[in-house]
Amino acid sequence: MNAAVRAVVRMGIYVGAKVYFIHEGYQGMVDGGDNIKEAKWESVSSMLQVGGTVIGSARCKDFRTHEGRLKAAHNLVQRDITNLCVIGGDGSLTGANLFREEWSSLLEELLQQGLIDEEATQRNSELHIVGMVGSIDNDFCGTDMTIGTDSALHRIIEVVDAIMTTAQSHQRTFVLEVMGRHCGYLALVSALACGADWVFIPEMPPEDGWEDNMCQKLSENRADKKRLNIIIVAEGAIDRHNKSITPDYIKDLVVRRLGFDTRVTILGHVQRGGTPSAFDRILASRMGVEAVLALLEASANTPACVVSLVGNQAVRLPLMECVQMTQEVQKAMDEKKFDEAVRLRGRSFENNLSTYRLLSFRKADSELPNSSFNVAVMNVGAPAAGMNAAVRSAVRVGITEGHKMFAVNDGFEGFYKGQIKEIKWGDVGGWTGQGGSLLGTKRTLPGKHLDKIAEQMRIHNINALLVVGGFEAYVGLLELSAARDKYEEFCVPMVMVPATVSNNIPGSDLSIGSDTALNAITDTCDRIKQSASGTKRRVFIIETMGGYCGYLATVGGLAAGADTVYIYEEPFDIRDLQVREKKSPVALVLCFRNENCNENFTTDFIYQLYSEEGRGVFDCRKNILGHMQQGGAPSPFDRNFGTKIAAKAMQWITRTLKESYKGGKVFANSEETACLLGMRRRTLVFQPVAQLRDETDFVHRIPKEQWWLKLRPLMKILAKYKTSYDVSDSGQLEHLHSNRTTASQNSDSYSLTD
Repeated sequence: MNAAVRAVVRMGIYVGAKVYFIHEGYQGMVDGGDNIKEAKWESVSSMLQVGGTVIGSARCKDFRTHEGRLKAAHNLVQRDITNLCVIGGDGSLTGANLFREEWSSLLEELLQQGLIDEEATQRNSELHIVGMVGSIDNDFCGTDMTIGTDSALHRIIEVVDAIMTTAQSHQRTFVLEVMGRHCGYLALVSALACGADWVFIPEMPPEDGWEDNMCQKLSENRADKKRLNIIIVAEGAIDRHNKSITPDYIKDLVVRRLGFDTRVTILGHVQRGGTPSAFDRILASRMGVEAVLALLEASANTPACVVSLVGNQAVRLPLMECVQMTQEVQKAMDEKKFDEAVRLRGRSFENNLSTYRLLSFRKADSELPNSSFNVAVMNVGAPAAGMNAAVRSAVRVGITEGHKMFAVNDGFEGFYKGQIKEIKWGDVGGWTGQGGSLLGTKRTLPGKHLDKIAEQMRIHNINALLVVGGFEAYVGLLELSAARDKYEEFCVPMVMVPATVSNNIPGSDLSIGSDTALNAITDTCDRIKQSASGTKRRVFIIETMGGYCGYLATVGGLAAGADTVYIYEEPFDIRDLQVREKKSPVALVLCFRNENCNENFTTDFIYQLYSEEGRGVFDCRKNILGHMQQGGAPSPFDRNFGTKIAAKAMQWITRTLKESYKGGKVFANSEETACLLGMRRRTLVFQPVAQLRDETDFVHRIPKEQWWLKLRPLMKILAKYKTSYDVSDSGQLEHLHSNRTTASQNSDSYSLTD
């Protein structure tokens, strides 16, 4: 929430508005006095890394009464406040909407009581409201991600990862309760991100007789030499008869029936606390700026709106439509229409649920379709966190679709050396939480070894290829598809899933691994800021990875609150290197520099320049973050994104294999059969690699057009530059489409938090 508060304050001041803090939520608005204070630019510095909310929040009974709202209106009119930005859940936003609807009658009442004059009534005749949804449950319809959800997932996954090590040692079963009284999002996504054995959520109670099914699955897993079981329960979990399912009930059941050593862990308010994740900071900063723009453009006729992200795009949605839709979910659950509840939660939730089912429940061999196709999976390029989650997902979906799955070790190098072996369902157990690449990965390109690779494909009878990797994977796929005329072995469906920390793959806004790298960058910068908090003026130069692509530097800079970010895509000269004076006594300046932003203005050069020029004014330090950006356990976002996107790629392979199987063999040589699956704005799209060639700058290994450059002005405004903000990309008011009737099960568009 603090990142959102900071963005609203700074964007508000930037557009020339007067911005006020209202402390302690609606209670502060009712009580007035010192609770409503003007906010200055400096009031919000160094609060990006603080969890919770600096301006306080409180549940307020007074605001529910007419008298309370009258007092609140009086307090606002006294200060000429006519625009409200509310950050909260559906309760807070519904209250804000009611307040807006009553506004003119409240002003009339104040006028009659002689508390305000006619002129004040005219000046404050309209109240505009914009909402941002801050809720860790992610239970608000119309938004893909609410502020706080990603950070809560980080807390859960940290705990699960820690528990897994102890459970593994002792062969234990753990039952974890996570928050979510009415919404199972946290439980479902954390189950997906850690490969839990079973999950209980309020929207989809288990079928009667679930006790037998669950115990059978747990004992099968143990028989498969799996040393631990994880069961995740949302606090609102119920069975088909509305009876609640508690962690203790599950524990007793497992102990009674199976005799497994079982422990219960209730995470509780740990999930609300801690430092916000990089994703949440960026989401909140983008939303805060969007909220100010929405208020500036609001008129008496526009409905109160919420700003949110759908996919990778800012949108505005009518507040009450979202609230009604959210209430409909609860209604469907009360009426035991569980399928409808899941559908109303939105496409993202539906996809999470179907992917979880696909990956967690192993079918008996007799139930599997017999496809007789062999599919190979490999990693290419530098390691990226989340690659293993993608491979696990691809292998399991492939087996479910009836294929025989093969793993290729060490990229194209291992391919031509014949390091290929069959990989089974159980071989990828526990892979989601592992960093790096368990299959092994190399940067070698296939170009020089085409004949050997073709020979290996012939020996193992490989009918399709799934490549998870970075820029080398993309170039490798181009080389293989270009050699189809010469080698018939390459006339098979090939698809690539982007995985690189640099996020420099054409055809995709995001790639697996970049979110984990951003979190590594923000964590380090938080520590750097803390180290400088007691010292005199100091400038830090921080060098990030990314080759020529400035994504990590720009977005990392936005999340860490950098003052300047130097990147290759935006040329700069010596004048741009001047450190701007900061007024505050403890002045800390963060300069981010992408590793290849300029061949002469190196990190050392800038460091020496600042050390010389700043002598007696400030001292200078440099930090090269290096390979720590590639390491670490994958973030919940990367695990999830990798799992979903690889499952989708595998389903495409199955479809394409069926279409290209003729006369007893697979033959696929059209452009459409060598694809890259990427995230474009709101949807996941399959694009032929041959068509992406024109969009690529091969010399610098970056796409010619990059969406995140639109975030640059945002970063500069929040760091107090004189710059212009392009509003062409800001959200337009859209309406929610209820999924009640037309729930297309197989739509090819996923939303980002998929």
